[in-house]
Amino acid sequence: MAGRKERCSWCGVKLVVPAEAQIIQCGACHRVTRVNQPSINFNPFIQATHNSINQAVSRLQTLMFNSAASPSSSTGTGWCSGAPAAACGYYNPPPPPPPCQPSWPSVPKPLMPPSSYGRKRALLCGVSYHGRSYNLNGTVNDVNCMKYFLVNRRGFPADSILMLTEYEADPYRIPTKQNIRMALQWLVQGCRSGDSLVFHFSGHGTTQPDYNMDEIDGFDETLCPVDFETQGMILDDEINATIVRPLPHGAKLHAIIDACHSGTVLDLPFLCRMNREGYYVWEDHGRFSSTYKGTSGGLAVSISACDDHQTSSDTTAFSGDTSTGVLTYSFIQAVENDRGLTYGNLLNAMRKTIREARSGIRLKGPIAALVNKVLGTEFPQEPQLTSSEKFDIYSKQFVL
Repeated sequence: MAGRKERCSWCGVKLVVPAEAQIIQCGACHRVTRVNQPSINFNPFIQATHNSINQAVSRLQTLMFNSAASPSSSTGTGWCSGAPAAACGYYNPPPPPPPCQPSWPSVPKPLMPPSSYGRKRALLCGVSYHGRSYNLNGTVNDVNCMKYFLVNRRGFPADSILMLTEYEADPYRIPTKQNIRMALQWLVQGCRSGDSLVFHFSGHGTTQPDYNMDEIDGFDETLCPVDFETQGMILDDEINATIVRPLPHGAKLHAIIDACHSGTVLDLPFLCRMNREGYYVWEDHGRFSSTYKGTSGGLAVSISACDDHQTSSDTTAFSGDTSTGVLTYSFIQAVENDRGLTYGNLLNAMRKTIREARSGIRLKGPIAALVNKVLGTEFPQEPQLTSSEKFDIYSKQFVL
């Protein structure tokens, strides 16, 4: 049978693939690409669409090799567990580049080529909503500090961390809805036992009515990409289906979500309900859903900024004149201060840090101005822990 043409998943070179082949090695970059078997009922339009998706994904993966060599430019001062400001990456955001809206094919759940990146992989999204009335000042600082923390304190390879912000020159690294969707799929693609994945999001979060009746409170939690006003929000149902359910046995995922209404934004089955004295019980939220919300054997844990009915904050209270997300700051500080801490100690330490902060608070929610005016510096925010399985939070160590 005659061969067909496919593009290399890594360098984009066109390859001639034998009809029966499922993988092929590129002669240019010598990397292996998985190819799809042609359908008996070949549809040129569908094939062209999938080719376009594979090209976009290939470009996204190629960026991983360059991310360490071309960090976001930064100046200024700030905190990051004793790290120098230049390493942490604090800066005052420059004027945004001209709007870039990449054209992504609208196809449900596109197949992605396998990835051969290391056993540790992270996706960091910082959305500032620059130039709008609800803009946030600390989100890019958050992801820069999270990258520094993961690389220099937790051994994540710099080229296995993908950052999406509005100040990236490449349009595929701008946190649009479609780019975030594709990046989430990249995060879990090829995941296997022993892998450690991190998803960090700093930006706006909100809620909307639950139409599939799987939420206790009747609302789905959502994350707001930079183009949410035109493209819509990313629902907790989709996040769960994309990065939680595919997680295989022996793999683990930690989500650190610095956004309003984010308590159950991964739709994990179990919520750790803890009081101020540190006593806790696991609430089973999975029983309210007819759809399975767990993993494929792995462990998924979400550490979120606040409960589903609460708002989270940007603040300069922790670092002088530098804005940071309250959750991101308190999370990194807690882990840095106690290298052997458990999940329970982590949650308590974060909550203690937040309760002690009494100034410089800026809420991230859409009614931020009104709430700040009414409440002043008092802010209702308690980090939450959800998981794909129940465990003893005071004996299980937190390990990325």
